[in-house]
Amino acid sequence: MLGVLGLEPEVEAIYRLLLEQPELGVRQVAAHLGFSDEMVRSALDDLADLRLLQQGEVDGQFMTVSPEVGLSVLLNRIELEFGSKQRQLEAARSSVEALITQYGQQQHAPEIVQQHFGLDAVRLRLEQLAETARSECLSFFPGGAQRPDVMESSKPLDQMALERGVSLRTLYQDSFRNDPPTREYVHWLSTLGGETRTVPSLPMLMVIVDREVALVPLDPADGRQGALELRSRGAVEALHVLFTRFWDAGIPWYEQDGPDSNGLSRRERELMYLLASGHTDEFISKKLGVSLRTVRRTVSNLMARLEARSRFEAGVRAARAGWLS
Repeated sequence: MLGVLGLEPEVEAIYRLLLEQPELGVRQVAAHLGFSDEMVRSALDDLADLRLLQQGEVDGQFMTVSPEVGLSVLLNRIELEFGSKQRQLEAARSSVEALITQYGQQQHAPEIVQQHFGLDAVRLRLEQLAETARSECLSFFPGGAQRPDVMESSKPLDQMALERGVSLRTLYQDSFRNDPPTREYVHWLSTLGGETRTVPSLPMLMVIVDREVALVPLDPADGRQGALELRSRGAVEALHVLFTRFWDAGIPWYEQDGPDSNGLSRRERELMYLLASGHTDEFISKKLGVSLRTVRRTVSNLMARLEARSRFEAGVRAARAGWLS
């Protein structure tokens, strides 16, 4: 508890014990706390250096300095040092702002496009952006559910950002609602003020920070290859518009997706549209983040409802029935 004042836990424990029982010697302190004699002697030297212990008039006796005197002096010293460092930090901040004003928009402006190769490089860059975000962080998470350890490792950064007043808005695919670790993570995030919605499918993985920088995959089909970091105002604004369109169409996590006038869920409508566009079951499975078996079962049910004998006929009948509008 007093580590900030320079007292290690063992030293603090000995100080507290001597305040209660000042008559104890080295061996008695060691026996009481389970420390070695050598450790106790070293701790007593530390207490003496901190002016929390004085040599008594009787040889071998110790006199502890009262907390009102000793600890108050240490606390005042730390406060003075902190004030000095705070003034240095403010001076450094002013210098940085002056340099940004003078050179930030000239030849030293950040690169418009940067490449980050591999997952480790992308995760590191995302951590850096999360630590410096000022107003908002927007995310697309397509495909299958995230690994629990990845979500767990992101919690400290998410919490720090939300405590700074950063708005966190995340879009998942509807299939994520069936993943217990994701449900647990979204519940934790919502208690801190994070917002989450879902849509049937998303075009790609994407993160936008403060409407100034965006990360998108090098290859949308394989996010493990790395990411492009975009700082072009036009490109970032276009991606922000894309996010807004999907966000407005999304359903808040704690709301239920009801059927439309044709009795179709959002996933069924999206699947029917992808099917009518000529995509394979494998593509649809990956696009919607569901199993191949789920896709084939849903297609079979939809064909039965349309009384279609082939997928082509199902597409025609769905268009006539207004399912694809």
